[in-house]
Amino acid sequence: MRLKDVKLTNPYLKLPELCYERVEPSPLTKPFLIHANSNVAKMLNLDISDHNELTKFVNGELKLDGAENFAMCYAGHQFGHYVPRLGDGRAINIGTITNEFNEKYHLQLKGAGQTLYSRSGDGRAVLRSSIREYLMSEAMHGLGIETTRALAIIGSEHSVYRETWEKGAIVLRVSPTWIRFGTFEYFAHSKNFKELEALADYAIDECYPHLSSEENKYFHFFAEVMGKTARLMAQWQVVGFNHGVMNTDNMSILGLTIDYGPFAFLDEYDVNYICNHLDYHGRYSFGNQPRVGEWNLRALMVALEPLVAKEHLEKVMEHYGRIYSRHFLYLMGKKLGLDEVSNRDFELMKQMFGMLQVLHVDYTLFFRTLSRYSGDRKELLKLGLFHTPMNEWLDEYDVRLEQNSTSQEERHKQMLKTNPKYVLKNYMLQEAIDQAEKGVFSLVDDLFKIAQDPYAEHKEFERWAGATPDEFKNQKLSCSS
Repeated sequence: MRLKDVKLTNPYLKLPELCYERVEPSPLTKPFLIHANSNVAKMLNLDISDHNELTKFVNGELKLDGAENFAMCYAGHQFGHYVPRLGDGRAINIGTITNEFNEKYHLQLKGAGQTLYSRSGDGRAVLRSSIREYLMSEAMHGLGIETTRALAIIGSEHSVYRETWEKGAIVLRVSPTWIRFGTFEYFAHSKNFKELEALADYAIDECYPHLSSEENKYFHFFAEVMGKTARLMAQWQVVGFNHGVMNTDNMSILGLTIDYGPFAFLDEYDVNYICNHLDYHGRYSFGNQPRVGEWNLRALMVALEPLVAKEHLEKVMEHYGRIYSRHFLYLMGKKLGLDEVSNRDFELMKQMFGMLQVLHVDYTLFFRTLSRYSGDRKELLKLGLFHTPMNEWLDEYDVRLEQNSTSQEERHKQMLKTNPKYVLKNYMLQEAIDQAEKGVFSLVDDLFKIAQDPYAEHKEFERWAGATPDEFKNQKLSCSS
């Protein structure tokens, strides 16, 4: 289906007007297409072969049938402090598309200009942050982690000031929902309970339609959000992903990874790693993410108390730790090649993390190397300066592998499908950004190919499979990154 034949709907605009502001995009100067995601186009049943048409669409110049542009209003706890009104400060929603399977996806332009919620900002996104989000959202999808996605990214000659003058860009983001924990907080804290209930009904119909006829649907809604959030936290920890800014306005009610800002995949393993240079106290450090997930759920719980008794919501939260641990144990067991996991395996995992921390071992490279382990320790021992900690852990691992019922060949095959050869580390993204700022986008294309299939060998990209060079390790980034 060509873009000109698309019919958009706007179900969110049926909510009370407090929930949004109608606003038109502000097109960039001299836009050009950097990259288009053919897989997302296929998911949306879109023909995007006309790049000129696509560029105009992403730039907000081409308005599709049924489009009614708006920005969403929400609040949120930022670094633990409640901010009563935030909202889409640089994102404009352009409508909902329904594909051939009756799946609904909301289209959003990030970097399309000011809205009511921009505060002192210009509503723009720069090239570097846009490239990072475009590539990383596809990388997370390639790893099997729930995430928003992107259809396309455009650059421009439009000047945008951050620390220096940079070029503006827009990413066309795609998601089954853009509702956040902070959306509920906005109406609950402002005591707009009618709007709060309308929002909850909408969120259930959109994301959890199987609950619509349940007698205690708001209770079950919170239970579903809790379970999906616990699972997402486990996925992040297992793959070594640090979100960097887990404010409640950056938490999806569908358990999606959203709002890619100062994120990072671990270089060497460090449970205390902080990727956000504004996170002075380590609130959003890598190791603290599961606890922050719980804290954010409790903030959502408070927002839902006008609809559900507090004691019932507390009962749901009692299960968070158990659900998180169950997902973590299962996923980490797959990374270690264990065909049957139990709580006893937590000790083996704890010892492994201690060893990785002491030896400063590259997290992704360790698991990929372990995926071919057959008793010869040479390649694994190369990963750390000292051999004793690795040998001591491998002694325990060898004993544990004896309990496996599957063959070594089957274990290797399963682990190679579970442990990626590539993740998009920040130094890789920075090299792509440096080239893009000179007008060369070939590395964006290359990293996109890696992102789509991070488990493949990709011999032509072998240089990205090793440990992060020392001079690029553990970079800290800003929210405009």
